[in-house]
Amino acid sequence: MPNSTLKWIYLFLLALVWGSSFILIKKGLVGLTALQVGSLRTVFAAIFLLFIGVRSLRHIKGKQWMWITFSGFFGTFFPAYLFSFAETEIDSAIVSILNSTTPLLSMLVGIVLFGAAFIRKKFVGVMVGLAGTTALIWSGASVNPDQNYWYSLLVILASLFYGFNANVIKKHLQTLPALAITTGNFMVIAVPALIVLASTGFFSVETFSAPHAPLSLLYIGILGVVGTGAALIVFNKLIQISDPVFSTSVTYLVPIVALGWGILDGEKFTLIQLLSGVIIIVGVLIVNSKPKKR
Repeated sequence: MPNSTLKWIYLFLLALVWGSSFILIKKGLVGLTALQVGSLRTVFAAIFLLFIGVRSLRHIKGKQWMWITFSGFFGTFFPAYLFSFAETEIDSAIVSILNSTTPLLSMLVGIVLFGAAFIRKKFVGVMVGLAGTTALIWSGASVNPDQNYWYSLLVILASLFYGFNANVIKKHLQTLPALAITTGNFMVIAVPALIVLASTGFFSVETFSAPHAPLSLLYIGILGVVGTGAALIVFNKLIQISDPVFSTSVTYLVPIVALGWGILDGEKFTLIQLLSGVIIIVGVLIVNSKPKKR
């Protein structure tokens, strides 16, 4: 199958999987803390990848381990905690829409740090998208005054980290198999995640005897294996056969799935918030549009 077709299949598959991840985080937080959810997500994914991808690590040579480490922490480790803490205060659907700023931030990172070409139309798209982000945060704070919308900045920071990661993979890890990148990421961050998990008192009897803990563990197990481990293999492959901006544009399909889950779960969502989300998506579409041939 040609890459031009395969990249769209990967894109829609990731949208379905990652669109469901926000509601899984929300359900995981019912019986677990944010630190536990972030850590367990990483640990479950690492165990899964250890079984299927350990042989692929032989492809990683020398200096590539430095970029694998960077990719592991900025592409997975830190965002896992940032999203978990964000959802302790704001709705999962809003988090997913804010996450759609990733392509915009990816382009900015590419221009500032990776020598990507500056294109005026794409910069306009970034400004449009960020305007929609501001409107979404403002309207959300008005509709849900009981929620602390300063936590939305955690989502923006996680999206910025995703932008760094996409550019690093494209520039420094292009020649590695996607499975090797993903497995290497989790082999690096698994131990720090276990240390954080142990510091929360997770391995005590009280944690497992809590009424909602077993079901929360199931949700995070699904999130770790399917929504993190398996999905990142597909995502890293998508970056390699396309480019950072196209691959991160999965984040403007993700909110459609996440919004559906949020509505089913009783989350409030107004017309103003919907319009703000549309503005963000318009900005991303501008960023992803191809320049006209002269």
